[in-house]
Amino acid sequence: MEVVLGLSVDLSLMSHTSSPSKSAKPAATVFTVGTLTYTALGLATLTFWLLWGDVAWSLRDRSVPSVMQLLFQKFGASNFVSSLLISTLPYAMILLIGPIISYRSDRHRSRWGRRIPFLAIHIPFVVLSMVAVAFSPQLGELLHQGLGQYSPSLSTCTLIVIGMGWGVFELATVVANAVFYGLINDVVPSSLLGRFYGVFRAISLIASILFNYYIFGKAEQHFPLVFLGIGLVYGLSFTMMCLKVKEGDYPPPPQPKEGAGNFFVAARTYFHECFSKPYYLWVFTSIALPWIAFIGVNHFSVYFAKSLAMDMGFYGKCLALTYGCSLVLSYPLGMLADKFHPLRTSLVVISLYALVTAAGAIFSTSSEIFSVFFILHGVLSGAWFTSSASLPLRMFPKENFSQFYSALNMFIGLGIMTFGPIVGHLIDFTQKFYRLTFIASSTLAFLAVILGLVVHAKFIKLGGPKEYVPPA
Repeated sequence: MEVVLGLSVDLSLMSHTSSPSKSAKPAATVFTVGTLTYTALGLATLTFWLLWGDVAWSLRDRSVPSVMQLLFQKFGASNFVSSLLISTLPYAMILLIGPIISYRSDRHRSRWGRRIPFLAIHIPFVVLSMVAVAFSPQLGELLHQGLGQYSPSLSTCTLIVIGMGWGVFELATVVANAVFYGLINDVVPSSLLGRFYGVFRAISLIASILFNYYIFGKAEQHFPLVFLGIGLVYGLSFTMMCLKVKEGDYPPPPQPKEGAGNFFVAARTYFHECFSKPYYLWVFTSIALPWIAFIGVNHFSVYFAKSLAMDMGFYGKCLALTYGCSLVLSYPLGMLADKFHPLRTSLVVISLYALVTAAGAIFSTSSEIFSVFFILHGVLSGAWFTSSASLPLRMFPKENFSQFYSALNMFIGLGIMTFGPIVGHLIDFTQKFYRLTFIASSTLAFLAVILGLVVHAKFIKLGGPKEYVPPA
C-alpha cells in the first residue's frame, strides 16, 4: 500500500494510457522512498516538520555541551574530569545502549512505525534533565544538607547534580541518535539526501548563530533560564515532529533465529552482521576519525580562549561567525555531495582541515590569532559534517541502516571517550599548553585522509557513485 503525503493523487489517472492532448498539463513530479510517495507539496511538508524537530535537536547539540563546559569549570571540575563527563560518559552510553536500540528499532513494527516510538519515549527525559541542571544550585544545596558531615563540599554536591542531569540527558540523546537518522533514511528520497541535509544544517546554523551571538556570553550567569528554555523548546518541537511525520510500511523483519529473544543471541547477530566484512570496518574507521579529530579543539576551545584572556562574549561572536560561514556553505555543499558523492566531497574538506589545524598549532599564541584559526576550524569541521551528512546513508544497507549507524557510532564513541581524556590529561601535564589541541586534531585529520583514500579505492571497485550497492 502506498502512502501519499501532500496533494492527493489519483493513481488510476497516472496509469491512464490515452493519447495526451496538447493542452494537457505535464504530470506532477512524484518522489518515492519505500512505500511512501510524495508530491512536491508533500515533500515540502515532510521537510518542514523534520526541520521543526531539527531546530530543537541542533539547539540541544550546539548549546548544551558548551554551556556545560562552563558549568563544570564554574563548580571546580578539572580538564580531565570535564573531558570524562563531556566525551567519555556519552560515548560509553553509546557503546552500551546504542546497539540495543538500533537493533530493536530495525526489527520493530507498529502502527506508528519503527522509529517514531523510540523517538517519542526519550523526550520527557531530555526535558527533565534540563530542569534538573537549571535548578542544580538548589538541588546541590539539598544534597549538601542531606549528607551533613559526609558532604564533600557544596560546589561538589552541585557538580554531582549537574553530572547526573548531564548523564540522563546523554542517555536520552543516545536513544534518539540511534534512530533519528534511521527515520530520515526511511522517509527522505535517497537522491535528495545531500540537499536535504544542506537545508537541515542551514536551519540549525541559524538557531546556533542566534544562541551564540546573543546568549552564550550571558549563559554562565543565567544558566537556569538557558536550560529551562532549551528544555521547553525541545519538548514542544520534537513532540510536534513525532506527531506529524508518518512512516510508511516496511517488509517483515528477518525471521528470528532460535533463541533470538536472548540478549546474547541478538548481540551475536548484531556483531556478525556489522563487523564480519572488512569493507565496513574501513568505512567505520574513515568516517569516525574526523569526528574524533574535531574533539581536540572542540572540547577545550573555551578553556584555550580563557587561557588567552579572550572575552566570552567575543568567543560567542566567533562561534556565531563560524556558523554564519557554515550557513552560506551548507546548501552548496549538499548539492556538491549529491553530484559528486559525499565520500569525495568530505575527503577534500578533511584534507583542508588537516592543513589548517597544523598551522593553528604553530601560530595560535594570542587571542587574536587563535580566533582566526578557531573560526577556520569551525568552518571546515562544519563543512565536513555537511558534506558527509548523507555518507552513512549512501554507504550502509537500507534495510538495517540504524544497526550499521550504531556500529559507526561505536567506533566514534571508542575514539572520543579515549581521545578526549588523553588530550585533557596532556594539557594538565604540560601546565595547560592548549596548542596541543590543534596538534592532536591535525594528526588525526591527516590519518583520516589516508584512510579515506583507501575507502574510496574500495568504493570504486564496488561500482562507484552510479552503481554502488552496499555489500550484503
